Amino acid sequence: MGANLKLEIIFADRVGIVANIATLMAEQEVSILSMEVEVQKDRAIVYLEAEADDDLETPGLIARLKTIPTLLDIGVIQTLPQEKREKRFRVVLDSISDGILAIDERGRITAVNRVAEQMLDCNAPQVVGSKLRQLEHADLSLLDCLEGETFHNQKRNLIGNRGRFQFLASSRIIRDSRDRIVGAVEIMKDLKEIREAASAVSNPAQVTFGDMIGQSAAIQAAIAFAQKIARTEAVVCLRGESGTGKELFAGAIHTESGRRGLFVPINCAALPAALLESELFGYVGGALSGARREGKAGLFEIARDGTLFLDEIAEMSLSLQAKMLRVLQEGKVRRIGGSHETPVAVRVITATNKDLETMVTEQTFREDLYYRINVFPIHLPPLRARTEDIPVMAEHFLFQFNTRLGKDAQTLTPDALDKLCRHPWPGNVRELRNVIERAAILCSTAQIGDDCLLFGAGAGTAMVSAAGVGRQLTSGESLPAMVDRFEKQVLTEALSRNRSIRKVAARLGVSHTTLLNKMKKYRINLARK
Repeated sequence: MGANLKLEIIFADRVGIVANIATLMAEQEVSILSMEVEVQKDRAIVYLEAEADDDLETPGLIARLKTIPTLLDIGVIQTLPQEKREKRFRVVLDSISDGILAIDERGRITAVNRVAEQMLDCNAPQVVGSKLRQLEHADLSLLDCLEGETFHNQKRNLIGNRGRFQFLASSRIIRDSRDRIVGAVEIMKDLKEIREAASAVSNPAQVTFGDMIGQSAAIQAAIAFAQKIARTEAVVCLRGESGTGKELFAGAIHTESGRRGLFVPINCAALPAALLESELFGYVGGALSGARREGKAGLFEIARDGTLFLDEIAEMSLSLQAKMLRVLQEGKVRRIGGSHETPVAVRVITATNKDLETMVTEQTFREDLYYRINVFPIHLPPLRARTEDIPVMAEHFLFQFNTRLGKDAQTLTPDALDKLCRHPWPGNVRELRNVIERAAILCSTAQIGDDCLLFGAGAGTAMVSAAGVGRQLTSGESLPAMVDRFEKQVLTEALSRNRSIRKVAARLGVSHTTLLNKMKKYRINLARK
């Protein structure tokens, strides 16, 4: 047999076209390998692949086909529509990051994508068409799907010539138009990629407005307004109670702004006035005793072409407020002890939980600075004003902590959700996050009930009891003392199970430095363990 011939033949649509072609081909002793008919309005387009003897001339065959009634046009083509579809299908399959393995109703392999080839240590062209049972590393659970059974997230562990693969396998049944089972597909999700994706979701490198959880009118209005002004140079003042997420909101504004520089946050209430001034404006060498000889750049310089977030700006001293006003007006900063002014293109976002208007009246906050920073105030609602967002936020935080702790997914019972919605939330989103973190750590079951949700002062007693500290609480013991005792218990147990401080810190969700400081505070000596 000779080379294949591919033709596109166009007819005026009528009954019997396929029969005419088949009869003519048989008379010419030409084998039909495939035939596809496509009807468009009053035309029938036949795509034909034939295999002929070497001595059969293509012009002669085409001349014979032209004798068929109602033929309008005929020509040789390079690729059949079916081949194009198969190529597109293969490109799509190989672009998917999951492994795909498909079988027909007889258990024969019909498709294996690139990722599945790696996982199953096989070659697609060699195994397609063969029985699934003949594939060395295949799991035969897929054959049960042909009887109507399915499986979901089965953990698999394969070791082959191409390496070790851990993945979760799920199945899908393929049915025809009459709901008959005509095949099945297995989807294999690499566990490494799942963990990386979960980590990216639970610990995003950049905060965006898409990360904001909540559909209440109040939070959506705040987001819409922030998005509108994000790409401007205007100073934004975030107003809201402690724990409403002002820093996260500021980070989202920075991301949306598209600025090339860094997002640099600082809490003005966390530092004494003199230290805050040196942090913001920097200093020249020799200006401050005990400081660096070469001097230091301030945060205004570090945040050049980026965003400087001044949290709790109401706690800034009046003298520092005057210097802040000058920087905002002139766009230049002078280091402490220096004479040179450096231009700084910095977007400033401020935040406070205080009543600035009252502070201006009481002359504890400069009126001119108030008008300079309050150009675009954005009020972030307290959590008690958007209780409809509490369930989805709680589930989001629970997913984050389950991922970080390496625990199986947990859910909140209806009673637990009801308890969350009835709580007044004086600490707002920060308090909700802490409550969910405690529940995720202390609850060992898949469902978290309302008894695992610990609020305020009651949390100390409950946590100490849950940890089994083993001694009776004294009536005069304060909450900080209870919490310290519980924290020491948790750290001691964690360090006894793992000698690596970095691994324990990652497990507990704190930094390496924080864990070292806490070990020093509680006099926990790893060397003795």
